[in-house]
Amino acid sequence: MIGFIRGSLAEKGDGYIIVDVNGVGYEIFVPANSRAYLSSEGSEVMVYTAMTVREDDVSLYGFMRKGELDAFRKLITVSGVGAKAAVSVLSAFSLEQLQQAIVFEDVKTLTKANGIGKKTAERIVLELKDKFSTEEGISASDTEESSDRGQILSDGRSEAVSALISLGYTRGEASGALASITDNDLTAEEYIKRALKNLF
Repeated sequence: MIGFIRGSLAEKGDGYIIVDVNGVGYEIFVPANSRAYLSSEGSEVMVYTAMTVREDDVSLYGFMRKGELDAFRKLITVSGVGAKAAVSVLSAFSLEQLQQAIVFEDVKTLTKANGIGKKTAERIVLELKDKFSTEEGISASDTEESSDRGQILSDGRSEAVSALISLGYTRGEASGALASITDNDLTAEEYIKRALKNLF
């Protein structure tokens, strides 16, 4: 099992990154709001990974926070939720937003993730509510680690990425357009407007 991968960001594509580790390129599928998309090619990145193995495919999924990796593993235990659907959920919400939606049984919010219908959202809530309980919470070390490394995207940027994807842009295009915006703490609408200017 590969616990994490650290190396040079060699390439960014639609839904994936390629990390060069001593001359070997690892293709890793990441959420749309992953900070890896906002990193420039050639910079060092580290992602916590999960490997899925099927008869015809072996894939790596990467996350910037251990808590996101844990959430991914929990999501794929839900009936009808595969790895791609789990990544879609983590693309639509921050870890904290996902936990809140599940704990408060907010099915409607969960259906905002691409490919997640009402029945699937209901199963996620039913099967994971106890595992995402407020008692368990988000570990302090996970929050501190992410904050120290600056690896949590603001809600505005995250929403902007999702909105641009819904407009037909690829994840790579959306994240690339947002990467050039240096201002922080803008609203989603402001990020979208500036990103669209960069895309035209």
